[in-house]
Amino acid sequence: MSDQVRTRTRARKTPTFARHGRLRKSNPFTALAKVAAAAVAVVMVSTVSVAAIATYDVATTVKPGVTLENETDGPAPKIGAIPGGVNLLLVGSDSRQGQGDAYGDPDVETSVLNDVTMLMHIAEDHSSATVVSFPRDMFVSIPECPDPSGGTFSAMSYQKINTTLSYGGLACTVKTVEQLTGLAIPYAALVQFNGVAAMSQAVGGVPVCIAEPIHDDHTDLDLPAGEQVLQGKEALQFLRTRHGVGDGSDLGRISNQQVFLSSLVRTLKSSQTLSDPLKVYSIAKAAAKNMQLSNSLNSIDTMAAIAMALKDIPLDKVVFVQYPTGAVDGGVAPSEESAQALMDDIKNDIVPVLDPGDAAFLSVPDPSEASAGDSTDAGGATADGGATADPSADPSTGDATPAPEALPSDVYGQTAGEHTCSAGRPVEDQ
Repeated sequence: MSDQVRTRTRARKTPTFARHGRLRKSNPFTALAKVAAAAVAVVMVSTVSVAAIATYDVATTVKPGVTLENETDGPAPKIGAIPGGVNLLLVGSDSRQGQGDAYGDPDVETSVLNDVTMLMHIAEDHSSATVVSFPRDMFVSIPECPDPSGGTFSAMSYQKINTTLSYGGLACTVKTVEQLTGLAIPYAALVQFNGVAAMSQAVGGVPVCIAEPIHDDHTDLDLPAGEQVLQGKEALQFLRTRHGVGDGSDLGRISNQQVFLSSLVRTLKSSQTLSDPLKVYSIAKAAAKNMQLSNSLNSIDTMAAIAMALKDIPLDKVVFVQYPTGAVDGGVAPSEESAQALMDDIKNDIVPVLDPGDAAFLSVPDPSEASAGDSTDAGGATADGGATADPSADPSTGDATPAPEALPSDVYGQTAGEHTCSAGRPVEDQ
């Protein structure tokens, strides 16, 4: 998969409605100018009305929230980026309840597991973001959790992290990740199958690179090699496939998801998406309609404020990483030293620098994005012979600052700026 995966992301831009200025009066055309001005006023009033209706429509879609132990107190921010850093947990459930019969009989498929558990950390100064994926088969200790029906569940010392959702709901998954990482997580969201499909449709599809055909009978996914634009059910199948990519493990699925997520970030930051108010509105409504949110996140103002914090982060500062693990009987367990190094970077708002890893489950670099060669040589000279500034230098003094150390080689991932491809797994090996 990707080589040196650096740092994290800034994500998305919020669209603004165009401001229409007054038309200047020109004596020969005073009457025409008045008519034009009246027309502009009508358009402005109409635009504001549509925006108000859209905001009300999204707000009325929001469902009752989930209470977290470390929720942020106080009113939601009103305008602009949320102050300070953000820790938000996104959980994807495999529950078929309320999802129709497209994913199996909900009366037979009764499990409620968190197939996907991702922590998004936005730096205090909004200069970077890191998204950590926790393998579903990772054994962890689970703290005492509140029972959504009342009372509490006892702590457990050694269970897979994907059982936390069935054990105590979204709040329990949050508490478990807080205990594992040492981070307070005041925001959380839970999404099911239909919600993932709806979100991918709201952005108009996500282009992904397929290095080798992907065929997976377990998810009914069949994709030829080449660039494919995925949305709806096909996007969900791609994100769920495990047998059809890499080495067939959940680690391979995480790497495959990072191919999709990196492209999603690039798509969201493109002018075609962020300059289209209808698309932005569709994304907001899809999120509100298809997610269960913590009380702290259950607000259009808060969601918008977090988006504002992400909007200016460059692609190479958005980093997707796997929580480092090692194989154990029946699954994987945290690699404690590597995990501590990763979490130290996150707690200190250091953009993770990933050592070029090599593992059977990794996605592969996109050959179409291979550089034709750097414009500077090893000595820092440009192609025209001029000198370049030291990118690691302190701008105030010119002194070089030490580059951050690369994380251990078992911390895998990529930045949103890196273009990678999913590698299909032969059917005979599945």
